[in-house]
Amino acid sequence: MAQKSSFDFFGFGGKPGDAREVRENFWRTAKKAARQIPFMEELIAAYYCAMDKNTPLRAKGILLAALGYFVLPTDVIPDFVFGLGFTDDIAVLTAAITAVKAHITPAHRLAARQAIADNS
Repeated sequence: MAQKSSFDFFGFGGKPGDAREVRENFWRTAKKAARQIPFMEELIAAYYCAMDKNTPLRAKGILLAALGYFVLPTDVIPDFVFGLGFTDDIAVLTAAITAVKAHITPAHRLAARQAIADNS
């Protein structure tokens, strides 16, 4: 998955460490999960939304928390468990994306489609 985007990845409301950690681990984890998560395009759009400086701080915080959980190597159900590993991640991500869906713009979705196409 490509990491290129037209978004300015600054403006994290005083929490650059959290966003940096998510950014560093997101693409590696997304590649591992690509076949197991049915809404990968929406997940990548949520990533771009979280990294967009124009996203409100509350929405950014919700998304960074969910994406942070997604990239953690240890969680409730370890990601390496075949068939079940990403089920808890999917639940957390679905709840977060649903909560901030209004802030995920067509530009975020377009960037997600381009990132997926670049990886194909």
